[in-house]
Amino acid sequence: MTGPPPVSKTKIAPERVVWLGLALVFCAVEAALIAADLRLLGSPLWRPLAYQYGGFWAGLLYGWQANYAAQPYAMFLSYMVLHAGWQHMLGNVLALGWLGLQLEGRIGGRRLAMLFLISGLGGAVGFGLLSTSPRPMVGASGAIMGLVAVWIALDARDRLAEGASGRAVRHMVLGRTALVAVLNLLASVLEAGGLAWETHLGGFVAAAVVLAVMPGMRSPG
Repeated sequence: MTGPPPVSKTKIAPERVVWLGLALVFCAVEAALIAADLRLLGSPLWRPLAYQYGGFWAGLLYGWQANYAAQPYAMFLSYMVLHAGWQHMLGNVLALGWLGLQLEGRIGGRRLAMLFLISGLGGAVGFGLLSTSPRPMVGASGAIMGLVAVWIALDARDRLAEGASGRAVRHMVLGRTALVAVLNLLASVLEAGGLAWETHLGGFVAAAVVLAVMPGMRSPG
């Protein structure tokens, strides 16, 4: 007698582990803050305290008094897990999911995590250098904009490998980049200046710079 056929195990793409893990962290943090807002958990003070201690305050780079010694450094990371409400969080999670599916099987989980982190840091740098806002900046959109740059670059690489002309690929890259810029401009107008375009720009540029020097990930010149 022969035994039952072996059960096939579906291997989860490492990129999916990364973007799903990030999405779960964003959802968990916002869920806790919503529960606090509704007095179901902790205190309604949790959200303002989270922004005060974890948001990115540009003024801390220019002499503002920090709440704790490491805040001017920690905020470069902590701001990414906070959002300005569930709508903000949901928009970023949906964008992260779509981009994650586009990038699965193409760059590996470690590179995805690294590019997300570098883009998030670039977004913070962009906001710190270009913004004069006295309010804290929160959200993962800078890192997500970096993944947009990765998606554009990978599609450009694939089209070149399939035999497309350099000119056609450059037009594609410029067209998509222009579309991203226009969408950001429209969103900024609709949100009456509430969109942190400086963060989006910083994340996109940071990823583009890394892609230009990363082996096997070069975008067309």
